[in-house]
Amino acid sequence: MSELINNREVDIPEQTRRQAMLREIIKELHAGKSVEEVKARFEEAVGDVTVAEISAMEHSLMTEEGIPVEEVQRLCSVHTAIFKGSIEQIHRSAKPEEQPGHPVHTFKLENREIERLVNFRLALHKDKFKKNASDEIIYKLLEDLSLLLDLDKHYSRKENLLFPYLEKYGIYGPTKVMWGVDDGIRSMIKEAKKVLSSFNGETEQIAASLEEIIQEVNEMIFKEENILLPMALDKLTEDEWVRIARESDEIGFCLAAPEQVWVPERAAEPEGAEVPAAEGEGLSPQGFIRFETGLLSLHQLETLMNHLPVDLTFIDENDVVRYFSHGKERIFARTKAVIGRTVQNCHPPQSVHVVEKLLADFKAGVKDAEDFWINIKDKFIYIRYFAVRDADGRYMGTLEFTQNIAPIRALEGQKRILSE
Repeated sequence: MSELINNREVDIPEQTRRQAMLREIIKELHAGKSVEEVKARFEEAVGDVTVAEISAMEHSLMTEEGIPVEEVQRLCSVHTAIFKGSIEQIHRSAKPEEQPGHPVHTFKLENREIERLVNFRLALHKDKFKKNASDEIIYKLLEDLSLLLDLDKHYSRKENLLFPYLEKYGIYGPTKVMWGVDDGIRSMIKEAKKVLSSFNGETEQIAASLEEIIQEVNEMIFKEENILLPMALDKLTEDEWVRIARESDEIGFCLAAPEQVWVPERAAEPEGAEVPAAEGEGLSPQGFIRFETGLLSLHQLETLMNHLPVDLTFIDENDVVRYFSHGKERIFARTKAVIGRTVQNCHPPQSVHVVEKLLADFKAGVKDAEDFWINIKDKFIYIRYFAVRDADGRYMGTLEFTQNIAPIRALEGQKRILSE
C-alpha cells in the first residue's frame, strides 16, 4: 500500500509555526508561569490544537530542548489542563466518527497513545541504549516493548471487526496487505524482546531493529488514518459502525479505552412500533430441537454449548464460519462479525496456506482430524480440527475445538471425594 501514499504531505510552514508557538508556551509553563497565565496566551495565540500536535510538541521538548522524559511526564496533566478546552471543542463535532465511542474515534485515540509510546519513551530509551547499554535501560526497553505489544488488540479489532465489513463491500486486497504488515510488526516486537532478554552486546543491531519498529508502527498509523479509516467511513453504514463499537469490548483496547458509549442520534420510533426480539434469541425461543438421542430447547442448547470448557467454531462445507460458542473465557477472540465470513479471510495471509491444506485434506478424505498445541503465557492450548461428515461420509464442514489443557496436564494422583 505504500506506493499509494505520499507521506506527510502537510502544510509544513504552518505546522512549524504552530509547533514553535506551542513549544514557547510550554517552556513558559515549565519556567514557573501559572496554568491560567499560559492558557490565556495559548487561547489567544494558537486556538484549537489536536492531540497529534500536543504529542509532537512534547517530543520536541525532549529531543530539542533536552527536557527529561520524567519532567514531561510530570507535567503531562498540566499540559492536558491547558489544552483540554480546545481538544473538547474539536471533539464537539457533528461528524459521528469524531465523537467519543465511535470505532474510528477509538482507533485514533489509541494511535495517539501508541505514538506517545514509540516516539517518546521507546525512542528516548533507544537513544540512551545506543550510548550505554546498561541493565537499567535494557529493562526500560523491555517494559516499553511489553506495553507496545498491547497494540495486538488494536490490530485484532481491525482484522476481526473492521475487515469483515470491508470484505462485504468487495474490498479484499488492502485488508490482506495490512494484516500481513500487522503480523510483521507483531513479530518484530516479539523478536526484539527476545534478543534484549539475552543481550550479547549487539547494540547497533538491536538499536536498528528498534528504529525499524518505530518507523513501521508510525507508518501503519499513517496508513490507517489516511487510507483504511477514510475508506471504511466511505463504505460502512451507521448500523455497521454501531455493531463494531458494541463488539469491540470482546477484543479489548490498546493503551486507551473509549471515554463513553457512542449512541448515534436516531429519530424516535413511531408510536405503537413493535418491540424487536432480544438480541441472540431466535424466532422461536421457546421451540425445541429433536435429536436422535433427546430433546432440547433452543435456549437449553445454546446455554449448554456456552458452558462447555472449550471453544467451538464450525465452518460449513463452503468454508464459511457458521457458529462459535461464546463461553466466559474464550481463548481466541471471536466476534459476531466473523459469522458468514470465509475462514480464509479470518486468518493472516502468512497462515492461509496451512488452512487451505487442512481443508483440502478433509474434503478429499485424506484426513479426518488434525491437532496442534502451543504455549501462550501460562496456558497450554490444545487445538483440534475435525472433519464433520454425515452418515454417508459426505463432508459437511470442519469443527475447531480449542482447550487450555494446562490444568489437566498438571493433574497427579487421583481424587475420589468432593471438594469442600
